Amino acid sequence: MNIDKQIQELINDAPQDGNTPALVTAIAPVLKSLASQLRHEQYYIVQTLDQDWAITTLQNQSQVELEKNVIYAFSSLKDVSNSPYPMHDPQMIALPIPVTHILFQMLAMEIIHSIIFFDTPGNTVTGTEIQREHVSELIASYLAQTQGVPDSELPPNIA
Repeated sequence: MNIDKQIQELINDAPQDGNTPALVTAIAPVLKSLASQLRHEQYYIVQTLDQDWAITTLQNQSQVELEKNVIYAFSSLKDVSNSPYPMHDPQMIALPIPVTHILFQMLAMEIIHSIIFFDTPGNTVTGTEIQREHVSELIASYLAQTQGVPDSELPPNIA
């Protein structure tokens, strides 16, 4: 599904609360811009049967007190099988998720520091890291410029 169709699906599936569809529409250019920097329109995300995404905690080898929580997004199902996740566990599955949906969902996951997108099939060592804080800052800046919304008035959890 191309990026424009993904954005439209996000808007259509947003809660019809009077605010969320308009907010998704407003931030769509930021999501499209980020998605266009990646190579694939969908990625496989490892998750539980309850649809909780698998989170990996990475620790700095020289400063063990420094750690961050990441989600891995794989370009192919074969790469998932070569990942550190226990795919032999019947409670774990990998499903394809549209890239804009991954970026949007990341905004709501406060425990996550970033998502690492493995763009090259067969390479699960080198990926493109997109930090949650960076996405939030881009959205806040974009909305402030285009909508005249001061950063202080942005909802803390827009996803």
